[in-house]
Amino acid sequence: MKKYDPRLWIGILMVFGGVLIFLENLNIISNVSGIFWGAIWGLVGVFFLYLLIKDRYNNWWAAFPAFTLIGLAVSSFLPDSLDAFTGLVFFGGISLGFIWVYATDTSRWWAIIPAGVLLTLGVIAALDDLTGMDNGGFLFLGLGITFLLVAILPGGSGRSWAFFPGIALLIFGAFLTADLVGWMQYLWPAALILVGGYFVLKFFRNPA
Repeated sequence: MKKYDPRLWIGILMVFGGVLIFLENLNIISNVSGIFWGAIWGLVGVFFLYLLIKDRYNNWWAAFPAFTLIGLAVSSFLPDSLDAFTGLVFFGGISLGFIWVYATDTSRWWAIIPAGVLLTLGVIAALDDLTGMDNGGFLFLGLGITFLLVAILPGGSGRSWAFFPGIALLIFGAFLTADLVGWMQYLWPAALILVGGYFVLKFFRNPA
């Protein structure tokens, strides 16, 4: 059909790019390249998001390209003053796709792991740019929290094994970040609350 002629879309992109360059020359906007590509990635991401919303049970796979491309688009739109958060927005977008996959069907608990890992990487990227410190300890803390969530969150049974790598990673991460004043006094109580709360919840859900 004529309305799907590729020349139409090429023309629209050329007009859009020309308008952006014209506005930049007038000093009205900046980051033209980021806005141009961000708009393209955003439109493609919205298309996959439409497929996902249209049939979220059969098209759950569309969550990955949808949120990844939308995250890429948002990171492209960020001004230079927020450049430190580019990695967090991008990795956060990919993580959100896995969160959607788990939230719509808790039997897909495996999605918790990549969601937590990617979000942790995004946070570390932002901290590296903002503080310039060695934030390697936060990687292990994030991984530890991720495995604790695997053990605690609903969806399937027999995942208590995740407590072991979760607690081990938290302990190792705590040692690496021990030089950060005040963290230890909050980390251990939080770990005790999470682990103890899980066993209490499990007792009341299955008294036998």
